[in-house]
Amino acid sequence: MKRRKVGNLLALAILSTLNERPMHPYEMASILKARGKDRDMGIKWGSFYTVVGNLGKHGFIEAVESTRDGARPERTVYRITDAGRDEMLDWLRELLAELAPEEPKFVAGLSVLGWLGPDEVITLFRTRLVALDEEIAAGRAELARLLEEIPRLVLLEAEYHLAMRQAEADWVRSILGELTSGSMPGLADWRTFHETGVLPADVAELVERGSTTG
Repeated sequence: MKRRKVGNLLALAILSTLNERPMHPYEMASILKARGKDRDMGIKWGSFYTVVGNLGKHGFIEAVESTRDGARPERTVYRITDAGRDEMLDWLRELLAELAPEEPKFVAGLSVLGWLGPDEVITLFRTRLVALDEEIAAGRAELARLLEEIPRLVLLEAEYHLAMRQAEADWVRSILGELTSGSMPGLADWRTFHETGVLPADVAELVERGSTTG
């Protein structure tokens, strides 16, 4: 992934919105919120005007006029520049074609899961699975509603999000099955460790190797 002058994904969202037509920041934000882009791109609204400013500084957008409605603050209307359009398209091609390392918080938790006991992990996974199933059901209902009004092409990101959540739910459900049936390899040693506080010999050896080679 190349290093971009304005690397916040909010910048891509702003460029894609301005590619439709010129508008002022409040209108951009309203459109992005209405389309759920804050969910798709992890938008932090507190940095919105900073990103708009940075896009202008690097020549990706430019002010075309300022308007005032009565006593309200002056609003600057921006449009995308040729450089901004090139940046948007290049960024989009990169995101669709290239793999990028992702570090979801769930993966971080899985990486040190062993410090919790098996029974607690079973409870936590069950809680997560309920939340996943509820989110998936709500997402499917919302997607079905939107498909009555909007072409599927415009909703592919929502469809992808649902597919990823469904894959996660299926995986969590399969691990729960192994934990509750007792078929998970190493489960007995894991349980013994939490009962006695003594690491199994093979695990202790790995920990020792790590401390001497780290």
